[in-house]
Amino acid sequence: MSALPSSLPPAERRPIRELPDELISQIAAGEMVERPASVVRELLDNALDAGARQITVRLASGGVRLISVEDDGGGIPREELTVALRRHATSKIASLSDLETVGTMGFRGEALAAINAIAELSILSRFTGADSAFVLDGGTGELRPVARSVGTTVEVRELFFATPARRKFLKTDATELAHCIEAVRRHALARPEVGFSVWHDGKLIEQWRAATPEQRLADALSDDFVSQSVSVLREGGPVRVVGRAGIPDAARSRNDQQFFYVNGRFVRDKVLSHAVRSAYEDVLHGQRQPVYVLYLEIDPARVDVNVHPTKIEVRFRDGREVHQAVRHAIEDALAAPRAGDALAPADAPPQPFFKQTPLPPSASWSQPAIAFQARERGTGDFEAMWPRRSEEQGHAPVTGASQWQTEAPAMSFRAPVGLPDSEVPAPAPVMNQDAWPLGRALAQLQGIYILAENSQGLVIVDMHAAHERIVYERLKTQLDGAAITSQPLLIPATFAATPQEVATAEACAEVLPTLGLEITPFSARTLAVRAVPGTLADGDPVELARSVLAELGQHDASTVVQRAQNELLSTMACHGAVRANRKLTIDEMNGLLRQMEATERSDQCNHGRPTWRQLSIRELDSLFMRGR
Repeated sequence: MSALPSSLPPAERRPIRELPDELISQIAAGEMVERPASVVRELLDNALDAGARQITVRLASGGVRLISVEDDGGGIPREELTVALRRHATSKIASLSDLETVGTMGFRGEALAAINAIAELSILSRFTGADSAFVLDGGTGELRPVARSVGTTVEVRELFFATPARRKFLKTDATELAHCIEAVRRHALARPEVGFSVWHDGKLIEQWRAATPEQRLADALSDDFVSQSVSVLREGGPVRVVGRAGIPDAARSRNDQQFFYVNGRFVRDKVLSHAVRSAYEDVLHGQRQPVYVLYLEIDPARVDVNVHPTKIEVRFRDGREVHQAVRHAIEDALAAPRAGDALAPADAPPQPFFKQTPLPPSASWSQPAIAFQARERGTGDFEAMWPRRSEEQGHAPVTGASQWQTEAPAMSFRAPVGLPDSEVPAPAPVMNQDAWPLGRALAQLQGIYILAENSQGLVIVDMHAAHERIVYERLKTQLDGAAITSQPLLIPATFAATPQEVATAEACAEVLPTLGLEITPFSARTLAVRAVPGTLADGDPVELARSVLAELGQHDASTVVQRAQNELLSTMACHGAVRANRKLTIDEMNGLLRQMEATERSDQCNHGRPTWRQLSIRELDSLFMRGR
C-alpha cells in the first residue's frame, strides 16, 4: 500500500468574481426545486395568493414532461409579466416590516426565476379589466397576445433539461406523480373553499370541489378519518389551535397522515411534532403514529417563515407557548371518553368541525364505584382489592368516592370497608340504563372480560386495562406537581461528561430533584450522580443521568418532569389495577363501567391498548347469518 504524500501541491488560485445570473438562478433552483412536486407547490402558492377559487393542475410523465397550473385569480398585468421572471421580484413584500409579518403563501420572489433556469417556462395571464391576455416565453422573453379568461396559467416543460444530472435523481413517473398529488392535497386541506382538480396524461385522477372544512377532510383523506377523529379547539392568548385529531385506535404504522398548518401554510416543525407526540403519550400503543390535521393561527409577527427556501420550516418566537397550546389542545380533545359515541345512530351526521365532544351524560351520575385507599408501604395485597362477600351480605355493591392517600416511596392499595346496607345507593331506574354508554353488565368471561349490553348491542371490556386507566388518572390528579422520591447513593457514580451535559446539569439544578436525581459537578469535565429515583435504585445511575440530561437538553424541563412522573405512576397503576381471574359481582362490574364513562382517556389503558369494544346487533346478526 503506497504511503500518502506528506504535502499536497497548492491549489490553483482563482480570482473572486460575481457569478452570472443564470448560474445563481440554477443554484437557487437546487435549493427549492427537488422534484416536480416542488414546482407544483410553488405554483399553487402563487395561485392562492392571486385569489383563485378554482385551480387545475395538469401533469405529463409524473410532472417531468409537463406541469401546468391554471387558476381563475386576478391575473398579472402585461407590464409586470417580464418582471415576474426576474430574481427576487415579488408583489408580496416591499420592506422588512412586511417580511416580519408576511401573510401570503409566497414572498421570496425566487420560484419563477429558479424554475425558468432549469426548465422551459411560459406564463399566460389576463389581468382583471384587461382587454386580452398575454403569454410570455421564459426562454426568449417574447410577449404576445392570446385569448384567455381572467386568471393565469403557468406551464413548465422538460423539468431539469438544463441540469441533466439532477434529472437522474428523479424516481419513476408513478412515484413523482404521487408526490405531486400529495402537494395538491396539502393545499386542498388548508383551503376548503377552493376547488382543485389534477389531470395526468389527459385523465382526471383527483378532484376536490369547494366544500366545508368537514367535507374537505372527508374528500381529501377519507370518511374514516372524520369518523375516527375528534374535534380540536383551543383558544387562549395569541395562539389558536383547531382541526381534528385521530383517536388512538386510528393510529398508523407510518406518519403519512400528519398535517400541520401555521397560518394556512403546511409546515414540518420539531416543536409542533413533539407537542403532538407528547399529547398522545398515554394513549398510543408502541411506536404507532397518530393521524391529525391541525391548524395553528398565530400573530405573523410571532413566527418567522423565512427560515428555509421551501418555506416548509418555521421558527417561533416563543416555542414553549406554542408547544403547550398544541399539547393541551389535543389532550383536552382526547380526554373525553368516547363511550357516548356508542349510543349515536349509525347514520348520525358528523359532529361539527369546531365543536368539542362533551362528556357523556353518565359522567355526572352517581353509581356504585370501585373505591380504594392507600396503606402503609409494603408488598401490597392486591387480592384483597376486591372484597369477597358471603351470601348473607347479599352481594352489596362497593360504594363511596375514592379516597387516596400517598405514602412515599411505595404505594399499594386495599379494599375499603363495606358500607351498611342502609348506605348503599339505590340502583338507577331501569329506564335510565338505556342511556349508559357502556351499558348494563351481564356477565364476566374467563375472569378477564366484562360483557355488557347497551342500546347498540354488546360491549366487551378488558377489566384490567380499564381499571388500570382509572387508577392512573386518579394518581395523576392526586400527585400532580409532587416530586419523585429519591434514593441517595452510598458511593456517588462519576462519569466524563460532555460540555453540553455539564451545561444542562447546571442550568437544570432546580429541576433534577423533582425527578429524584441529584447530579452535581465533580470537576470541570466530570459529573457525579449522588441520588436516583427510589424505584430505579437498582439501575445504572450513569446511563439514567445521561438519558435525562439529553432529554432536558432537547425539550422543556417541565415536559420532561411530567413525562417521568407519568411513567412512574403508570407502573404503579399497572400493579394496582385488578388482575385477571378475579371474580366480580354484577354490581362491581357496573361500578367499573360507570367509572370508565366518567374517567378521561378511559378508552385506552396506560400502554395504549383499547379498554373496550362495541359489537352492534348487525355485526352479531352477520355472525349467525340472520336475515339472509
